[in-house]
This record gives sequence, C-alpha cells and structure tokens, in this order.
Amino acid sequence: MAAVGQPPQIPPPTPPSCSECATKTQPASGAAPTQSASRLWRSSDGKTRIDTPTTSVISDPISKHTIVLDHLKKEASVIPMTPPGLAMPSPPGAPSGAAVAVPPPKVQVQDLGKSTIEGHEVEGKRFTMPAVPPPPKPSLPNAKLPGMKIPALKMPGAKLPAASGAPKTPGAPSPPDAPKMPQAPSVTEMWTSVKLKTPVLTKVTTAAGEHTTYCKPTVTAEHPPSVFQIPPGYKLKPPTLPTVPKPPAMPKVPAMPKVPKT
Repeated sequence: MAAVGQPPQIPPPTPPSCSECATKTQPASGAAPTQSASRLWRSSDGKTRIDTPTTSVISDPISKHTIVLDHLKKEASVIPMTPPGLAMPSPPGAPSGAAVAVPPPKVQVQDLGKSTIEGHEVEGKRFTMPAVPPPPKPSLPNAKLPGMKIPALKMPGAKLPAASGAPKTPGAPSPPDAPKMPQAPSVTEMWTSVKLKTPVLTKVTTAAGEHTTYCKPTVTAEHPPSVFQIPPGYKLKPPTLPTVPKPPAMPKVPAMPKVPKT
C-alpha cells in the first residue's frame, strides 16, 4: 500500500483484451440451471468493465472507485473501493467517536499450477472463505423503569394457568438443544490467462449453488477512454449512506389491575 501523500501505484501494463463470457448457474435446490452472457473489457492500465444486458460494472484500480451503470434507468453510481479492515461507524450505545474495526475474512489460497484451456496457457488458484457467522441478536432493555416499583398483587382464589406443553418434573434435566449444522464455506476456483491476465474459467461454489463462467479472451487494440467512463445522458446517483438500525422500542408497562370492592 502506498504511503500517504504518494501517488497510487499503477499496475504493470498488460495487453488490452475483450472477452465473451457465458455463465451457468446451478441452484443447490436442484432446480433447472440458468445461463447468462456477459462481456469483459480490460485496458492496459488495469481498468475493467463487465457488461450484462441491463447493467455494467467499471473498476478503476488507479482512481480507487467502481462505477455501476443501470442501463434501464440511465443512472450511474460511483462507489469507492473499500480497503480491508475498514473501520465501520460505531453501533448505537457505543461512546461517541468509537469505531468498530471489521477484520478481513481469513481466506485460504491454494496454488493449482498451470494448465491449458482452449489454447490459452492459464494458472489456477483456489480461494476458500469460511462462512461468516450471523451477528448476535441485540438484548432487549430492562422493562423496569428507574424509580418505579410494581407491587405483586395476589388475587384470592386465582390460579396460574398451566404452562403449555408437557409438564416438567422437578429436578429433571432439560432436553439438549439440537446440534447446529456448520455452514458451508465459499470456494472460488479461478484460472487466469498467463498472457492477458484475465479470467478464462471461474467456478464459485456456495451454499446457494454453483456458478461456472467461461470466457474467450482476445487481444485487441487499446480501448477508447469512453469505455471506462459514465456515458453521456446518465444521471449520477448520490452515494447512499449506511443506515443505522433503530433501537428496539421500550415495552409498555402493564396496567394496574383493579382491586375488587369489598
């Protein structure tokens, strides 16, 4: 990473290329697979653009931002590239100015060596990312209000209703909880062209299913700068700030029961 005040590092030049890609998606539920087509552009200075029928994603590693184009709404969004370990805003209830550092996930990288796919010399790597556990549920605030005591009232002849379910024997141990199934990790296998530095075969396996993308890269002349810019006539959307979750509402204090007249 470049030091503060230094210009960003420019990736080494690579031959500009354009790839026609086809993606096959196989859901884990066993439903029928789906197919989609896309196009991948790459400039000699590392810029990339992925086109689909409705959207385009432009990545600029020099300017450290990503442009998302919505061709149906003619809108563009500019998103800064997030470095690993970014400090997120403090959650509700934390001291003012405090920040929570989000550590990058530990990804296991395995070198698969070199091979040949459709005449392209490629080198492969496998990336295994462990499943991210869900965040803990927020604890509810205490229902008691400060300085207020709710007296316990005993009504004559009143009986508590029996609890639903099977009766519990005093001193009997509670039944064990069902074991939680471990979440499946996300595995990405990518084969990249040694000459063009663009992906040729990518296979992503998650709990939702399997995605396989095959691309046919070809060497081209340098792309015009407009390929990696916002087209004329597109409206620039303002960046959306992350929403802060609202704290849970305080439970209402039950009304005091009326005392029967004697």
